[in-house]
Amino acid sequence: MSVLSLTFHTTENISKDWENYMKKDLHQMVEDLIDVEKYILSEVESEMISEGKNTNLLLVFDNVEKRQDFIEIELINITDRIEGAFGENVMIFQTLLNPKNSRF
Repeated sequence: MSVLSLTFHTTENISKDWENYMKKDLHQMVEDLIDVEKYILSEVESEMISEGKNTNLLLVFDNVEKRQDFIEIELINITDRIEGAFGENVMIFQTLLNPKNSRF
C-alpha cells in the first residue's frame, strides 16, 4: 500500500467557487482514477489557518509505482485544470506517505 496526501489551499475570495468545483469536478476526476484503490476527500479543520481554507485528498494506491505514475501523469493534469480555473488562488501541496502499519 502506498498513500499520497494532496492539500489544496484556497484563498477566501474563491471559497464558494472552490466548494462547487470540489463537489462536482474534483470529485468526478477522483472517481475516474483507475489506479486509486481508495480515497478520502475532506475539508480540513485547523486553528492554524487564518486566511482561506484547506481541502485534503488522501489517495491510496496498491504500490509505490502506481502512486509515482499518478504523480507524473494524473497529478499534472489535475493541477493544470485547477490552475486554469483558479490561477494562483489555489496552491497544491503533496505529501508522500509510506505506511509502516495500518488498519485501514
